[in-house]
Amino acid sequence: MASSHADILFQPLSVRSLHLKNRIVMAPMTRAMAPDGIPGAANAAYYRRRAEGGVGLILSEGTVIDRPASRNEPGIPFFHGEAALAGWKGVIDAVHAAGGRMGPQLWHTASTMGMSGWEPGVPVESPSGLLAPGKPRGEAMSESAIADTVQAFARAAADAQRLGFDVVELHGAHGYLIDQFFWSGTNQRTDRYGGASIKARSRFAGEVVAAVRAAVGPDFPIILRVSQWKQQDYAARLAESPALMADWLQPLVDAGVDILHCSQRRFWEPEFPEIDGEAGLNFAGWAKKLTGATTISVGSVGLSGEFIAAFGGEASTSVGLDGLIARMERGEFDLIAVGRALISDAHWAEKVRAGDAAGLKGFAASALAELV
Repeated sequence: MASSHADILFQPLSVRSLHLKNRIVMAPMTRAMAPDGIPGAANAAYYRRRAEGGVGLILSEGTVIDRPASRNEPGIPFFHGEAALAGWKGVIDAVHAAGGRMGPQLWHTASTMGMSGWEPGVPVESPSGLLAPGKPRGEAMSESAIADTVQAFARAAADAQRLGFDVVELHGAHGYLIDQFFWSGTNQRTDRYGGASIKARSRFAGEVVAAVRAAVGPDFPIILRVSQWKQQDYAARLAESPALMADWLQPLVDAGVDILHCSQRRFWEPEFPEIDGEAGLNFAGWAKKLTGATTISVGSVGLSGEFIAAFGGEASTSVGLDGLIARMERGEFDLIAVGRALISDAHWAEKVRAGDAAGLKGFAASALAELV
């Protein structure tokens, strides 16, 4: 892997007020190592090292908005409250001092709480009181709870901007709250937040995006992470056709999303092979084609095994980036998010730029227990 071969990864990109030196994004990865929900010096140093290692944009692990039962494991950081926000101020200052750019990922995990065995000790909320199709869990949200949740997302985004973050990401994927509204299997509401179509079920997400845009103004970039697959069902699909994908995503872009972060388990897999073949556009490619938005692709970048297996203890070796580079050179998507490779090696981006293929590390599941 010669350094010139990877030049496409190191071209600058600007979106609204966000100016990136390259196209490499550190993917949000749950670390759950913030005692009492407050990020400290160890968390700041962890993110700072990735900025020093050449990552263009760092996205934090999922952080909790100000709603009861909005996290699904202990140790996940809050993005509300004086102490937690002071901790995040230390994080962004450390990243900026190292020349990096960063945004927090804001989330509400809804009824996925309990999947890891941890119970929050407060009532669990979701669109229809379901964890998955036919699996009751917690209680259905009232319209007042929905309104409060929308505002909690907006307050957190405004706090991110005030603290000096460069962008904010809303987690609308993987079977968490926003995604549970998208999914017909977990959204069986009969009010204005339900509906038979994906467009109708996107109303909640659209209100969140619009409230965040109003809170941060016209120039602050908003990222929305989306996925077809769910933790509850890896084979789930929200959009079985490009037309349905447009119905799902275009209203969210219209509401204020600048960047769609399109999560796949394997970034090289085509989204609609029945249309453009086995070498066809991936999820991020179709999202960009349909909406015109900037897109981030993600999914097992630079490693031999996919990330779900990592949580079962499976290791991965480093692999080449030829397929990724070819897709980016033809403009299929704009940015690439890297996950486990950056947990194992804070200097992954720097090594790719230098053409140091031999120096790239694989991934061992034991790395999930460390914050290095």
